[in-house]
Amino acid sequence: MSHHSAPIEVREKVAFAPEQLAAAHRDLLAQNLAREALIISTCNRTEIYTYGGSGPRESHLQHWLADFHGIDADLLTGNSFSFHDAAAVQHLFRVVCGLDSMIIGEPQILGQVKDAYQIAADSDSTGPVLNRLLHWAFRVAKQVRTETAIGAAPVSVAYAAVTLARQLLGSLQGKRVLLIGAGETIELVATHLREHDLDGFHVANRSP
Repeated sequence: MSHHSAPIEVREKVAFAPEQLAAAHRDLLAQNLAREALIISTCNRTEIYTYGGSGPRESHLQHWLADFHGIDADLLTGNSFSFHDAAAVQHLFRVVCGLDSMIIGEPQILGQVKDAYQIAADSDSTGPVLNRLLHWAFRVAKQVRTETAIGAAPVSVAYAAVTLARQLLGSLQGKRVLLIGAGETIELVATHLREHDLDGFHVANRSP
């Protein structure tokens, strides 16, 4: 599930907090939905990569995801997508290179996937297949950024939002800003805003 397939109000219902990921990986393996598993969860996507197990179908993973988060599985119908074999590999390569991002070429996703892989490895949910896949994915991402101009002017959603605010308001100097949410993207927005001599900002965040 990503910004391509689901609105934010659905994506946030299946997003994993960092402290949930280890248990989630272990549960996937314990239920024999996979012999190896990797969960990537950011503000724009929640993706589950699996290898082996009892031959999971999309419906199995959808029901597991719904049960883990305590939501109705019907909510995921029509809001999710799946790839198999070579198509899944190609999709992961597009993700780590920033080609599947809301802002094409944004650099944050590569670090997010590396962090997700580290958590999966620490949870003993990766093995020879996913280890090789992720190492190749990181190699491809490095090659793409070295041999193409995709990273020549790296732009994140956070940077784009601050730039748009400057275009609309003329200047942010002396302004007070309300930030809604407290995730990684909002942290990046706050970082960029600090460069513009604000009078201050407040953060509004819903309790989990």
